[in-house]
Amino acid sequence: MKKFFNCLIFVTLSAFGNSIVLAADTPRASATVTVRMQTSKGEIVLELDRGRAPVTVDNFVEYARAGFYDGTLFHRVIRGFMIQGGGFEPGMKRKPTRAPIRNESPNGLKNLAGTIAMARTSDRDSATAQFFINTVDNPRLDYPSMGGYCVFGRVVKGMDVVRAIERVETGSRGTYPRIFRDVPREDILIEHVTVGQTTKAP
Repeated sequence: MKKFFNCLIFVTLSAFGNSIVLAADTPRASATVTVRMQTSKGEIVLELDRGRAPVTVDNFVEYARAGFYDGTLFHRVIRGFMIQGGGFEPGMKRKPTRAPIRNESPNGLKNLAGTIAMARTSDRDSATAQFFINTVDNPRLDYPSMGGYCVFGRVVKGMDVVRAIERVETGSRGTYPRIFRDVPREDILIEHVTVGQTTKAP
């Protein structure tokens, strides 16, 4: 467990801006957004909960529509915990991001197997583009523990693909001081992310 927290909390840093994207003061209509993520191992279909995590979902959707995730890696994989992606291109080349967003972890959603959540540094309001998919129930990531890791959706199709990614062989890459751990030995690519239908609650 300790190994996981060390790896997940300390997301490899990029240059953050000084501003943080805050949630709107007015409530937003509850809605779910369908996202299709084509990977080199197959397709993962996600249902994002905009009603519970509006800022986080909008942030993810904006990155996806801009093509940010296309060609990035699942760069960190820990069997029995999670698969993490959305921040690096092949060769562990970091992609620049927008300003970080506010952590919406007190939204009642839990880090259960098959859910998608935002990766961040030890600063609870530091999430930008990197995300992870839980492969087991991870209650120690839930709010209020360590400020919580914001869950904003779940896998509705393609959990077999998630499991296939989880099982790949991993190791370390790079040289001191830039050593990346738990990196798949073969590149696991996010080839394309498509934002589909938005369904409003009745």
